[in-house]
Amino acid sequence: MDKGNMGVFLALRRSHPSFVYRSFSWREDAEGLHLEFEFVMGDHIFRPHALLERRDFLHFDIDATLMDSLVFQIGMIELVSYWKCACPPRVAVACGRLSEPELAFWRKIYWHGLGEFFYTNGIDTTIDKMMQIECRADAPTRTLPVGNAATDADSYLVPIGGGKDSVVTLELLRQAGMQVRPLIMNPRGATWGCAKVAGFEKEQVLVIRRTIDPHLLQLNDQGFLNGHTPFSAMLAFYTLLAAECSGVRNIALSNESSANESTVVGTTVNHQYSKSLEFEDDFRRYVRRDNYFSFLRPLSELQIAMLFSRFRQYHEVFRSCNVGSKTDIWCGHCAKCLFAYIILSPFLSPAELVHIFGRQLLDDETLRHEFHQLTGHAETKPFECVGTIDEVNTALQMAIDRWYSDSRPRLLEGFTPSSAAVDIHRIAHIGNLNPTEYNILEACIAKRD
Repeated sequence: MDKGNMGVFLALRRSHPSFVYRSFSWREDAEGLHLEFEFVMGDHIFRPHALLERRDFLHFDIDATLMDSLVFQIGMIELVSYWKCACPPRVAVACGRLSEPELAFWRKIYWHGLGEFFYTNGIDTTIDKMMQIECRADAPTRTLPVGNAATDADSYLVPIGGGKDSVVTLELLRQAGMQVRPLIMNPRGATWGCAKVAGFEKEQVLVIRRTIDPHLLQLNDQGFLNGHTPFSAMLAFYTLLAAECSGVRNIALSNESSANESTVVGTTVNHQYSKSLEFEDDFRRYVRRDNYFSFLRPLSELQIAMLFSRFRQYHEVFRSCNVGSKTDIWCGHCAKCLFAYIILSPFLSPAELVHIFGRQLLDDETLRHEFHQLTGHAETKPFECVGTIDEVNTALQMAIDRWYSDSRPRLLEGFTPSSAAVDIHRIAHIGNLNPTEYNILEACIAKRD
């Protein structure tokens, strides 16, 4: 936490008292559907851009009023990334009008979606003092119509992030005979790799390319505020547009139950707020659609890891490391790598894990701090998309029982779970456990009971 940034926060708000969402536009050309936005903060103008790439199955000739509303809403969530650089106390929306309940939805997204940003920057404010949002009275109403025009109840749009969760959603839906349309935002090696293994050619995949205005990066270099924004909330609004243009009825996310746990114990600060059930429910009410949901919500990270461990065809291509995302590697030095290693450890042998990650991460003393964060022995969990403390402790105990009964790697020497497992009974009922897995689960249940 950088408590010194409270002074920066106050100074920037004084020198930048207002932020204006001036306009949005969309146009179609040979590349696809272009979206452009204009935000103004005093002398600073931001013009971010996004492209929904053309595909044979896409149609951009939807009702113009609906298209305007969809693009306007995307601008509202894009705005968050630019507002946070100075946190102006007033936001003026000049290109659309929203009701008071709709504005309350956006204030909540700012407050909880930027909870990590406020916490890590040491900013002390409240949801009421943070900012006020005003709409121009004569601007067109941008409320979205109820429902999606698509009629095929068995069609699903599935965002692919390159990690294990979206692979499990993709495979379970495909195995159930559903029509699946993958979507990738800003493709990288792992996302293309997972789509290819699933049997999709590039022309069968929806692709969104989103760019950040370089002026924002310049301001960050000059000392303006920076930090985490609710990426999944931003993706949610883009998926609405993609579903409408592709004629897909359902949007199936891959957010699991552990996304609901706070990152900072005893607070509402949650790195994964926009993956939480609370956000999902709020979003469905706001956009007036019941076909946006997380397919994996009933499952824990352990259950998802168990399922993923059986989709061996993906083990060479999936990646969950943010540090190594640009070069498509597991960096092997971050909390995300360590968590992925731990959560898979009950179900894959140490040799298999070393093959995936490049080395035995549980033998790496430099990861001791991250290990303590993941197991509940630190003030906060890592600010990453990781499972609950209970899940981590359970996975480690299961791994010890299965692989390390005689000799333990260094991070597991003297390890005892900091919390009791809460969902191990549910894991045993997911079905199709092989005898070894079932015996391990029964032994763990006996120890907890």
